Amino acid sequence: MVKAIGLLSGGLGSMLAVKVIQEQGIDVLGVSFRTPFFGADKARSAAEVLGIELEVMDITGEHLEMVKDPPHGYGRNMNPCIDCHAMMFNHAGGLMERTGSDFIFSGEVLGERPMSQNRQALSVVARGSGYGDYIVRPLSARLLPVSAPEEKGLVNRDLLLDISGRSRKPQMELAARYGFTDYPNPAGGCLLTDPGFSARLRELEEKEPSFTARDVEFLKVGRQFRLPGGAKLVVGRKHAENERLLELARVGDIVIKADGYAGPVCVIPGGEAGGDIEKAASICLRYSDAPGDKEKLAEVRRGGDVRMLRVRPCDQADVDSVRIGV
Repeated sequence: MVKAIGLLSGGLGSMLAVKVIQEQGIDVLGVSFRTPFFGADKARSAAEVLGIELEVMDITGEHLEMVKDPPHGYGRNMNPCIDCHAMMFNHAGGLMERTGSDFIFSGEVLGERPMSQNRQALSVVARGSGYGDYIVRPLSARLLPVSAPEEKGLVNRDLLLDISGRSRKPQMELAARYGFTDYPNPAGGCLLTDPGFSARLRELEEKEPSFTARDVEFLKVGRQFRLPGGAKLVVGRKHAENERLLELARVGDIVIKADGYAGPVCVIPGGEAGGDIEKAASICLRYSDAPGDKEKLAEVRRGGDVRMLRVRPCDQADVDSVRIGV
């Protein structure tokens, strides 16, 4: 039996591509990827609907280094889609070899995303993956050059599709044919396409070029501040974010809370506060229930070392002057 590896994001396109390949009697193994910027939850749900096994690969280290300096640049935000897709196809190709499968495929549609799914971009991705001779794009195959798997008779080109453009109408009609009624919107799967998150990441890359995956996790939480001395301050906005910040905090980090008043958990990752600790404490009190007209106590903790600082909650202008984004 012919076997194929399908890149499964969990989006409608990838689900439809699996069905088109399965209809030719080809055995499909799905593969999805996990980084700090996207996960595999939608892919897991899609694999259950499709009745296929799913391999989830964590590519955080390699992906993070690529995001810092993508050979083919970024899209509208901090999304290096061309290099990201090439990396995914490369890992899928390795899985193809390990499992003895015959080719790899995706749910990409020609012209659906003008920058990353035009003819040139699809060709660049294929070459950059190292497995260009094994890639099939079932939803647009009849509009693209004949692939090697088609030439070899592993997949019948006449049964592949000719979808193109940004309209989702053909995909939705195909979804109805296959009985798919619950599938995600086409956008929103990757944080790197989000303008607000991208602004935070861009600032982090500028100030801390050697940022890590943990630094990225902090970007997902709360309000973000860059203090005058260069320290980063993250302030929780609600209970769930406070809990998440406590999960992320390590022994060397500085954790600040208002003493005696409800308020946020505030973290300085790495604990290198310099002369910024009083500024951080005043911002923490600003977002607490402490009245702003008098000095109040803030608890400052680093590992087992706890001290109390008496500061006045800062005013809104001071907050705005050091806040990153919104």
